[in-house]
Amino acid sequence: MPDRDFDRLLARFTAAAESGEGERFAACFTPDAVYHDYIYGPHRGRAEIAQMMQGLFHRDAADYRWEMFDGLRQGDLGYAWSLSSFTSTIPEYAGKRVVIDGMSRFVLKGDLVAEYFESVNGGVAMAQLGVEPARMAGVMRRWSGWLQERPETRAYLDRPAGAHAAGLARG
Repeated sequence: MPDRDFDRLLARFTAAAESGEGERFAACFTPDAVYHDYIYGPHRGRAEIAQMMQGLFHRDAADYRWEMFDGLRQGDLGYAWSLSSFTSTIPEYAGKRVVIDGMSRFVLKGDLVAEYFESVNGGVAMAQLGVEPARMAGVMRRWSGWLQERPETRAYLDRPAGAHAAGLARG
């Protein structure tokens, strides 16, 4: 069953991102929210989130588009599949068009985002840009470090195999 409130949040979220207006985008988040970006890392609070969108995303890209599809919400969690695209303005990649797909996880408080996570194959974006393999490897190592450091990942690695599924089965 579609959740109209979540659909409206997704529409507001992506329209604000496309606009490049940092404060408008940050208004989709709680004051203490965390945005975990796969390129620029985590940003905490509305001021940092606004700066990320306006000062980083729209500094490094033009023609920015972001659409979310198939939004699903259960309680305080929301998920959506997305397509996004941009034209790089970074001098060494200027003019190169990139399109990527991803999955987004939203931790919600009311009609605002308290924490945002994304899963994107950034290698696809870097290949479209023509990033040198050695540089790509360095970026992948940084992303791997972020994944390894997350509390959820550490808890997962500390559990014996099958423990999570067994807990779900017991209900």
